[in-house]
Amino acid sequence: MFGLRKTLSSLFTRHRVDEAWFDHLEELLIKADVGVATSTSLITSLRKSAKQHAITNSEDLKAVLIDELSQLLGSLEPTENPLSPATAHAKPEVWLIVGVNGAGKTTSIGKLCHHFQSQGKSVLLAAGDTFRAAARNQLKEWGERNQVQVLSQESGDAGAIAHDAIQAALSRQVDIVLIDTAGRLATQANLMEELKKVKRVISKLIPDAPHQIVLVLDGNTGQNGIAQVLAFRNAIGLHGLIVTKLDGTAKGGVVCALHKELESAPTLGAECYVYALGKGEQLGDLELFSAKAYAKELVE
Repeated sequence: MFGLRKTLSSLFTRHRVDEAWFDHLEELLIKADVGVATSTSLITSLRKSAKQHAITNSEDLKAVLIDELSQLLGSLEPTENPLSPATAHAKPEVWLIVGVNGAGKTTSIGKLCHHFQSQGKSVLLAAGDTFRAAARNQLKEWGERNQVQVLSQESGDAGAIAHDAIQAALSRQVDIVLIDTAGRLATQANLMEELKKVKRVISKLIPDAPHQIVLVLDGNTGQNGIAQVLAFRNAIGLHGLIVTKLDGTAKGGVVCALHKELESAPTLGAECYVYALGKGEQLGDLELFSAKAYAKELVE
């Protein structure tokens, strides 16, 4: 599935393990967006395993690398299924979806909607991107595909739309509200302030909401993706990530680099995890994140 697997496959086919092999593997990991620090740590562990167990064939190190990646990614895997809505609070459960332009926010909302409906949940969508008519229209298309209502305004601000959507959900006893937002860069201070306002509006209506603030991250973004995660997390707090466009071209390594940054960064609110992976354009193309499965898919 991932481009990284295609890159690594030739290295794990009857190659003798020597210093040149380790150097080449480290170079490939760095190029695949795994990050310098994480790549160095992985190579150090592999060297140690090879020495301890007298491993001389690269094929025998594949399982070791998968195990190391699984442990590394384990800190990003939620302990409970985040795509199974909680029952600890009153309806609705409010999800605020954020990210930069083109990351796949609206498509991810459509997939989330389909997923929740398959669990028998009622869903309401809110078109909080007030800057682009195309974004509102795209969300309406996903609403039609899922046969759910989409609340939108031709004018107005994202806070007002979030307010109206939650009021409607409260009156109708809707299970889940998914709120789309305009794509924005972390450097766009005015737009980041707008996100903070939307969060405040939601919290005034439901004190413990938003229950989920989710960043949609393009799997092709590379190391810039880390900067996005940290910027949004510092601005409004994040509960989870959906990594998109992992349909064969993305290297996928950026997820490996995230663990070190999230562990070292100051926490703001809840811990941040990878919730799901987007692997296509169809309604069902949303896969719950599993550290072990992801590690295997990166290498095998």
